[in-house]
Amino acid sequence: MCVRSSALVAVAVSAVLALAGCDAGGVENRTKARAGGGPSVVAPGKPGEPARTLSAEEAAKAAGDDRPNSADYRYAQMMIQHHAQALEMTRLAPSRSGSSSVKRLAERITAGQKPEIGAMEGWLTHNGGAKRESAHDHSAMPGMATEAQLKKLRAADGAAFDKLFLKLMITHHQGAITMATEVLAEGNNVQIEEMAGDVVAQQTVEIDRMRTMSS
Repeated sequence: MCVRSSALVAVAVSAVLALAGCDAGGVENRTKARAGGGPSVVAPGKPGEPARTLSAEEAAKAAGDDRPNSADYRYAQMMIQHHAQALEMTRLAPSRSGSSSVKRLAERITAGQKPEIGAMEGWLTHNGGAKRESAHDHSAMPGMATEAQLKKLRAADGAAFDKLFLKLMITHHQGAITMATEVLAEGNNVQIEEMAGDVVAQQTVEIDRMRTMSS
């Protein structure tokens, strides 16, 4: 009986010491975490590589900094004006177009670009861009129709309107894609990147549709 009791006591003591060691290790880890500026974060490694344990500061750096740069502000400011001209052209379609297909296309362009203008205006307001001076010559933006071309479009009717509308809008869309591609390469903000990606995808499809309609 005495031998068995001694063995049980030894096991109990060992368990207590083990728990104490674990707790000490936990305290030590928590102390290190606090000394490093915050809790650690486990970041998955690349394929075939083990996960890494990062400090809060290291994790923040790894996440990247997407603060807007000048290219992001320039894109939003210029694309608002670029879209505004497209809407100016689509507003003519209901009364000047002789094609139901062109009228439906104009409606789709309006439905797509009007909310995009609102999103970019909201982005500028949220990021302080509304207070930034825009010194860009909007008439020099890629794909913008000249005042003479707009005057000719306003005076056109029926098939003549449809032909000119499609020609100007294809060029206009190509210019928007050029601007979006540039900001995707030069910008830094995730939201602008998403908006520019949408412009490239949507307007590429519409260019293909308009080319088919004009052939």
